[in-house]
Amino acid sequence: MRTVKQLAIRGAIWTLIGFGGTYLLRFGNNLVLTRLLQPEFFGLMAFVNTLRMGLELFSDIGIGQNIVNSKRGDEESFLNTAWTLQVIRGFFIWFICLLISFPLAHFYGDQRLQWLIPIVFLYSILSGFSSTSIHTLQRRMELGKLSLYEVILQFAYFSTLIFLVWLYPSIWTLAFGTLIQGVYKLISSYWLIPKYSNRFKWDRNAVKEILSFGKWMFLASGFMFAAEQADYIILGKLLSFRMLGVYIIAYTLASIPRETIKVLSNKVIFPAIAKQSDLPRHILREKIIPQRRILLIGFAFLLAFLVNTGDLAVSFLYDDRYIDAGWMMPILCCGMWFSLLFYTISPALLALGKPLYSAQSNFARFVIIAIAVPFLFQKFGVVGAVIAIALSDLPLYITNLYGLWREKLLCFTQDMASTVFFMGVLISFFVIRNNLGFGFSIQQLLAN
Repeated sequence: MRTVKQLAIRGAIWTLIGFGGTYLLRFGNNLVLTRLLQPEFFGLMAFVNTLRMGLELFSDIGIGQNIVNSKRGDEESFLNTAWTLQVIRGFFIWFICLLISFPLAHFYGDQRLQWLIPIVFLYSILSGFSSTSIHTLQRRMELGKLSLYEVILQFAYFSTLIFLVWLYPSIWTLAFGTLIQGVYKLISSYWLIPKYSNRFKWDRNAVKEILSFGKWMFLASGFMFAAEQADYIILGKLLSFRMLGVYIIAYTLASIPRETIKVLSNKVIFPAIAKQSDLPRHILREKIIPQRRILLIGFAFLLAFLVNTGDLAVSFLYDDRYIDAGWMMPILCCGMWFSLLFYTISPALLALGKPLYSAQSNFARFVIIAIAVPFLFQKFGVVGAVIAIALSDLPLYITNLYGLWREKLLCFTQDMASTVFFMGVLISFFVIRNNLGFGFSIQQLLAN
């Protein structure tokens, strides 16, 4: 039997391989589609998908986390009850979308939203019928199989989408492409584990357990959406959908470290800590700190590299329609550091059954975005809005410190030392780039 540490290391390696493969496919898909479609389409679809993810998160009852964390997570009755709740939730989300599609189309002044929203939201119904085998593999920490599955799934979806967009380059192709992804996921999820199936079941004790944990997951996930996606909703009103599409390109590139650590957080750190959650807090903290130090050092180099090369990557990979993404990306990257500090330790609080702390942290970030983005946009335009978004991760991290202190898992000294190290690496990269004659990564903004 492998130890938890061995499972975590093996899982981390497979997760990074899987995430890297998936991200390369997504990035390649993005490059192709930017040449086939208008920037406006990316902004419009990102807005609709943000609404979908928002409703999914605001209705999240922690089904996946329950399967990973519950002592009954391997029982057929528990799994089938969780799947039944998942199906009900999918239909609930689609019903809500029917109610909001017309008012939103009127508010944002784009009648296409009236039909785009119901079409794209059908994905939630398809996803609701998907097998719980995905969560079971995560519980067992069989992340090699899960990572390979996700890469194959993304390859099938992206190759189909590119072919369809090549034939019919319109916003409606992107919308129906989302449904194709849902169908692929629905069918393939039942092939992951032999003789594994789901059927409708209503176990009262299982429902009670899931909803008891889920009432806090509802808040945590809802505020996570508000914190992480509010920029799309707000900028969709402040900017044109074309400019929103440019911002999305910049944010997608800048958030590579954040998305990587979130994947590790959900698939490796959370299950690993959940298996050790009964340990005394001081022992649990001693097990977390050394592994977290390694992660922070590695991501400090990655983030500093992206800050200094983001504008060059944008100018090389994209045409002049996306040139403004070049100065946005370095600014957004700098703020990602606080996300790294947050996501490398926040799974510990969730594994202890304390998702409320995550809800508080995400609420703090949402408040800053909701207030600061419109205010700074009025004062300084798009530059002000981007700076506000970059700084919004700071309250996320600060609020989380309270939960860590309450649960005796505080690692503030490590955070400060890691931040100093990151600043040192960042400055060193600045000096190297400047000496090579490339100036600074926000040179375009300074020139304007």
